[in-house]
Amino acid sequence: MTIVTKDNIILLNEKGRRSDGRKWNELRPISMVVGVLERADGSAIVETGGTKVLAAVYGPKEMYPKHLAMPDRAILRVAYRMTSFSVEERKKPHPSRREIELSKVIKEALEPAVILEEFPRTVIDVYILVLQADGGTRVASINAASLALADAGIPMKGLVTAIAVGRLGNQVIVDLNDVEDKYGNADMPIAYIPSTGEITLFQMDGTMSPDLFDKCLEVAIETLNKIHEMQKEALKRKYLKNKKD
Repeated sequence: MTIVTKDNIILLNEKGRRSDGRKWNELRPISMVVGVLERADGSAIVETGGTKVLAAVYGPKEMYPKHLAMPDRAILRVAYRMTSFSVEERKKPHPSRREIELSKVIKEALEPAVILEEFPRTVIDVYILVLQADGGTRVASINAASLALADAGIPMKGLVTAIAVGRLGNQVIVDLNDVEDKYGNADMPIAYIPSTGEITLFQMDGTMSPDLFDKCLEVAIETLNKIHEMQKEALKRKYLKNKKD
């Protein structure tokens, strides 16, 4: 196995281990908890390795100003923000261009799953706060927001599940951390509705051969199905706990 290095960081060693000791197809530890905020209609916190994301949903509620309301469906609004202390170098508190862009990207990944026609002339607000960033904040945010929407009782075709895959040299890797995101050869975030088989987000930064591309997509779908099961278990834990209480 070729050793891939960048700025004296070993991204992949001769034993096929990555910078954090994982195998190529190994996920970081994942924690998902639903219903963490009492005053939100729905909420969830997702931790993927060192990345921690909180999502809250409010609505459906009446749209203001009213002239922005859609007569045949609800409007889904998403605000993605990173706390000033979420990264090593303190982030400025005002929304950056990247945060505005990711708000749009996450909205478009979630929208195909939400049955907005059930609530005409209303708005559903999704607030996403990155508490700590260690790579994969976009996909962790989608996973958290999807859980928060389900927790709020919003009708959906199914949960939206997301993961980032990529490559180091000729090696496909799953669930990129911050170092791999910055210095790897390719990064491919994917969001997917397992219950319908619909891909709602597909992006790629970098290049890869057609064979590696096919391998990445295959591995991504397998991994997404595993994460989807974790999402369902997180929802079950909350409602089984409530039933016992």
